[in-house]
Amino acid sequence: MPSAVEASGGEPASPVHGGHDSADPRRWKLLALAALGVVYGDIGTSPLYSVRECFHGGHALPVTETNVLGVLSLIFWALTLVIAVKYLVFILRADNHGEGGILALMALLAPAGRGIARRTWVVVLGLFGAAFLYADGMITPAISVLSAVEGLRLASRDIFQTWFVEIIAVVILLGLFRLQSRGTAKVGALFGPFMLFWFLLLAALGVWHILEMPSVLSAINPLYAFHFFVENGTTGFLILGTVFLVVTGGEALYADIGHFGVLPIRASWFAVVFPSLLLNYFGQGSLLLRHPEAAVHPLFEMAPDWALYPMVVIATLAAVMASQAVITGSFSLTLQAIQLGYCPRLRIEHTSSDQKGQIYIPAVNRSLMIAAIALVLGFKSSSNLAAAYGIAITITMVVTTLLFYVLIHHHWKWPTWVAVLFAGFFLGIDLSFFGANLLKIFHGGWFPLAIAAAIYVLMSTWQDGRRLLAERLRASMLSTELFVAELMVNPPIRVPGVAVFMSGNPMGTPLALRQNVAHNHVLHDRSIILGVQTAEAPHVPDEQRLETEEIGEGFYRATLRYGFMEEPDVPADLTKLDCLGADFDLKKVSYYLGRETLLATPRAGMYMWRESLFSFLSRNAQPATLFFHLPPDQVVEIGAQVEL
Repeated sequence: MPSAVEASGGEPASPVHGGHDSADPRRWKLLALAALGVVYGDIGTSPLYSVRECFHGGHALPVTETNVLGVLSLIFWALTLVIAVKYLVFILRADNHGEGGILALMALLAPAGRGIARRTWVVVLGLFGAAFLYADGMITPAISVLSAVEGLRLASRDIFQTWFVEIIAVVILLGLFRLQSRGTAKVGALFGPFMLFWFLLLAALGVWHILEMPSVLSAINPLYAFHFFVENGTTGFLILGTVFLVVTGGEALYADIGHFGVLPIRASWFAVVFPSLLLNYFGQGSLLLRHPEAAVHPLFEMAPDWALYPMVVIATLAAVMASQAVITGSFSLTLQAIQLGYCPRLRIEHTSSDQKGQIYIPAVNRSLMIAAIALVLGFKSSSNLAAAYGIAITITMVVTTLLFYVLIHHHWKWPTWVAVLFAGFFLGIDLSFFGANLLKIFHGGWFPLAIAAAIYVLMSTWQDGRRLLAERLRASMLSTELFVAELMVNPPIRVPGVAVFMSGNPMGTPLALRQNVAHNHVLHDRSIILGVQTAEAPHVPDEQRLETEEIGEGFYRATLRYGFMEEPDVPADLTKLDCLGADFDLKKVSYYLGRETLLATPRAGMYMWRESLFSFLSRNAQPATLFFHLPPDQVVEIGAQVEL
C-alpha cells in the first residue's frame, strides 16, 4: 500500500479521514477551540514553572537586566524556531494518511521490505522516541499539578507546609486518573473554552505588567541572548536546559493532527497560544526587573493579592487539563504500538459510543498513576522535577528531527544538501537543549532515562519475540495446499457449518487445524484460514479490508487488514466473505485458535532472559478472543508447546 507521501508524488497528503481541514469555517473554528484544550494544555501550563526555574531553581541566576532580557530572548526564539517554524510549518506536514505522532512517522518511513539497514535504525529511533513519550506521560501530570498547587504556599504566606502541598497534589492526581475510565467526551467539551480563558488570562496579566516597563519587549532582539551567553558562560548553557521547558508539549502538536487537522492546530497557535505565551513571559520578565523577589513564583506574583486563591484554582484546573491530554495521548500511543506489533495486547475499553478515539487502557492508566504519585512524593517540588522533565522531551525532539530528515531526503526527495542543512539547523538546536539537560542526569534526569530504557526493552523484546516465534512456527508448518491434498487421500468426516482457523501465517496450515483433524477426525463443510494484518497506515479503506482465495475441497484463505489506529473486529468483517453462502449464520461459526506455551531455550534466537521476558509478556497479554472481538462461547483453543 502506498504511503501518504508516495501517493501524492513527494509531498505530504492531507488527512484522508474525518475531513478535519474542511473549508467549512465554522467546523475548523470549533476544532481550533477544541485543540486549545487538548493540543496546547501541556505547553500552556509552562508559564507556571519555566521562568521560575531560571531564577529560582538549582542553577538560579541572579535577577539582573542582562539575565532577564537574555532569558526572555531565548524564550522568544525557542518558541519561534522550535514550535512555530519546526513543528507548525514543517513537522505537521509529515502525516501518515492524516495521522501524526512518532510511531505513525516510523511506520511511514519503515515499510517492510525496503532497506533493511535503514528500516532497523528507523524502528530503533521510533521506539526510543515512543518510550520517552511514556516518560513524559508520567512526569507531566506530576509537575503540572504540583507547580499549580504550590501556589497555595505563596497565597497563604507559607502557612501550608510542603507535605500538605504534596498531599493535595496526590489527591488531585488520584481523582484525575480515577476519572479516566468514565471517558473524557463530556469533560473534554469544556477543555477548549476553559483553556481559551486560561490563555486570555495569561495574556491579560502579561500586558498589565508589560505596560509597567515596555522596554522589556526589546528582548526580541537575539543580541540579548548572545550577550547572556557571553556574560554567564557555562551557567548560561545550563539555563538553556531550563528555558527548554517553554517548548515542552511540542510533540502533542504532531501527535494530534489526526484528531483536529493541521489548519485548526495552526490557527489556535498563531491566533491565541503564541501571543498569549509571549505576552505572559515578557510580563513575568517585567515583574522580575521591578521586583526581583518575585522570582519565587513569578506567575502567581503577577496577580493581585485578592486574586491569588482564585489564580491557584484556575492554574490547578489548567494543569489537570494539561495532564488529561498527555494521559489520553498515552492511550492512543499504546493502541498504535499494539497494532504495529511493538506491545502485547492489552485490554482496551471504549468510553464513547460516538467517537472511536475515546479509549481507556486500564494497565497504562494504572502505571501512569503510580509513577506520577511516586514522582510527587519522591521529588517533593516542581523545581526538583524540572530536571527530569526536560531530558525526556529533548530526546524525543531529537528523534523526530532525525526521522524527519529521512522523510524529506528519501521520500520527499529534497536535494541532499538542502535536507542536510535543514535537519542540521534544527538538530543543532535540539542537541543544544539536550546537552544542557544532560548535565541534570544526577539531579532527576536519570528517571526518564531509566523509564525509557525499560519501555524500550519491553517493546523491542516483544517485537523480536514475535518474529522469533513466527520463525519457529514457520519451520514446522506445512503448506495448506499440501495439507489438503494429503487430507483428501483419506478424508475425515464432514459436518455442517463454518470453522475459522486464526493464523499468523495464512499461507501455512495452522496448528489448531492440524490438531483438530488429528484428534477429532472431523472437518466442517467450510474451513477458513484467516490471517489478520496491520497495515503501515492508520486506516484501511473498506474495499481493501478483506482478501479471499479459494484453496479447494471446502478450504478458503482469507486476510483481514486493519490500520494501526483501528481495532480488529473479526466477526463483523467476516460477514463480507462471499464463500459463506446464503445459509450463513454468524452465531454458529466456530473459531479455532492456537495457544502456544513458550519455552525459553539456549537455541540461537534471543538471549535467554529476553526469551523468558517474552514468554512472560505473552502469558499476560490480553487473550486473542477479546482482542479480535470473538464470541467466547464460539471459540476453541488448542494448546501446544513451542521452544524459542
